[in-house]
Amino acid sequence: MPTRIRQLSSTTLALLAFILAAMVMFSVAYGATLVIESRTQHVVEARLARERIDWVTVATDGLRVQLTGTAPNEAARFRAVNIVGSLIDASRIRDALDVTPASAIEAPKFSVQMLRTEDEVQLSGLIPEKPGEGGMSEEQLSAAAEALAPGNGLPDTLETADYPAPPNWDAALAFGLEALRRLELSKISVSADMVEVIAISDSEAEKRKLEGEVRALVPAGVRLVMDISAPRPVITPFTLRFVVDAEGARFDSCSADTERARTQILAAAAAAGVVSTPVCTIGLGTPTPRWSEAVVLAIGAVKELGSASITFSDADVSLLAGSDVAQAAFDKVVGELETGLPDAFSLTSILEKKESTAEGPAEFTATVKEDGKVELRGRLTDEMQRSAVDAFARAAFPGAEVLTATRVDEALPDGWPVRVFAGLKALAEVEHGSLLVRADLVEVTGVTGSTAARGKITQILSGELGQGQTFKVNVRYDEALDPIASLPTPEECAADLNAVIARTKITFTPASAEIANEARPVIDQLANILTACPAMQMEIGGHTDSQGSEGGNQSLSQARAEAVLVALQGRRVDISGMTAVGYGEATPIADNETEEGREANRRIEFVLTSPPPAPLGGAAGAEGRLEGPGGADPAASPPDENASAAAAGAANPDFSGDTSPSVAPTEKTIPPLPRPEGLEAEDNQ
Repeated sequence: MPTRIRQLSSTTLALLAFILAAMVMFSVAYGATLVIESRTQHVVEARLARERIDWVTVATDGLRVQLTGTAPNEAARFRAVNIVGSLIDASRIRDALDVTPASAIEAPKFSVQMLRTEDEVQLSGLIPEKPGEGGMSEEQLSAAAEALAPGNGLPDTLETADYPAPPNWDAALAFGLEALRRLELSKISVSADMVEVIAISDSEAEKRKLEGEVRALVPAGVRLVMDISAPRPVITPFTLRFVVDAEGARFDSCSADTERARTQILAAAAAAGVVSTPVCTIGLGTPTPRWSEAVVLAIGAVKELGSASITFSDADVSLLAGSDVAQAAFDKVVGELETGLPDAFSLTSILEKKESTAEGPAEFTATVKEDGKVELRGRLTDEMQRSAVDAFARAAFPGAEVLTATRVDEALPDGWPVRVFAGLKALAEVEHGSLLVRADLVEVTGVTGSTAARGKITQILSGELGQGQTFKVNVRYDEALDPIASLPTPEECAADLNAVIARTKITFTPASAEIANEARPVIDQLANILTACPAMQMEIGGHTDSQGSEGGNQSLSQARAEAVLVALQGRRVDISGMTAVGYGEATPIADNETEEGREANRRIEFVLTSPPPAPLGGAAGAEGRLEGPGGADPAASPPDENASAAAAGAANPDFSGDTSPSVAPTEKTIPPLPRPEGLEAEDNQ
């Protein structure tokens, strides 16, 4: 080998040495490049990781550093490039980063807040600059709101945006404005899919009325959230009357100042023998915080006597014991009651004497007949009182035919006119009945359609007659005369509809929307039920089996639902709150593989689309749903509060034969605190 090398020329050796040196240098340079690339990539990736930039991919090619990935925005891309530029020379960076395309600017969320007080109406929010067809512009909305409080100006902070109105916006805005018109003290928030109503009513009866009216106006596709509150009434005089006689134990009137006081009073009444759940109104105006303590003690005294009545009129207390009560027992109970009553109360106690035969006393009678006629008979003090009584009766019984057949007796006792007018005022609270006025007694007998009438009559007589005067209240509640109890609730209507559909379904001619002849009696029954129902939001849903095309089934179900809607309209049913919707084969309730299942799936369903009235103190209930065979059981709906109140009133015993008198106190005592300015008296309910 050395010999061969020596044989090569010096030129060849030089060339070989150069090639070998070049190969060594290339290897060294290539290795150095790999080290630099690896080191650079590691440093850049570590720095980006510390900055929490995980969307950049780093690749090195010699001294060049290539950045790829998609930045969320241009600012993030610029920041990533600057961070890498702080580590290596900017000329070595190859920026291949992309930026996420900017999305289209979304339309703002339109909403309006309406506030109505006794003095003004305020508007604020953002509405579309150009309303949809039939919708309201900013000027029209402001004008409609200003009309609710004319002359007071309109604080208007409405803004507009040049975007199209979202679906249901115009309907929701019109509904919110109509609700604002009906609710004098309210705050209403309107958005495209929801209207929130917060309001204050004068009483529980007014609250129920307003809730029904507002729910009947809810447009399709808009959800209603409603909270209408009723403040506690101011009761004057603060009255309670408890009676125990041959008919049993009962309240003629019951008032309490707190929920705790009402619970204590009702518990004492139950212990004394009250079976039903009486109405005991929580209100303002109690003469002392120890009201419940005094009432519980008095109820126990009446229970011990066995035949007596106790009447509270503010701080004046009257105890009237029946003629069958022994004098010793009467003295014992009165002594204990006088000792136990709080200092604010004054007690007048009377032991009724047994009746003795004598000539008939002077009387005045008034009768309200079922046909509306009013007859006034008996004795009055003079011609002036006769004219005044006739005018008073015509005002108290508007539209009634009044017959005045009285005679003048100047020897009548003092206070006779007061007793007559107080009795007529109390008689006006019954549907039909009679009034008897004597020197020692005022007695009202009759039938009423209000569960609060007995308490109101007691309050009138106790307040008008004065202290130490005896009266009787023999008023019977008749549910048939109660306009609220006799009106079915939407849930009751739904239950009746469900019973009809469960017995016989609505059928159609095959492959058509024509109602079959044999189904027309079913439509008649449904129409009869709906005619007697209040206005309500209801959806008529049509469903088919899975035979045929999906689009064809959807069209057929829509046509069938509309056919039922038109058939009900033709039978004079108010369909203003009803909509027809076809669901096709989308919601089967049975197996479409069998004939029985397909038959069950071909159906019509009624769905309540507005929430039922919320119970007192609670929120609105969930959506009620009425379905045909195989659907949900509507009996699971929460019970209606008005129906429960009517049922409780109907459970009260008939006291038309009550002969136990009541007596008011004879002495005035510490008067109740004055009522704050601005509060008006409200009758006991």
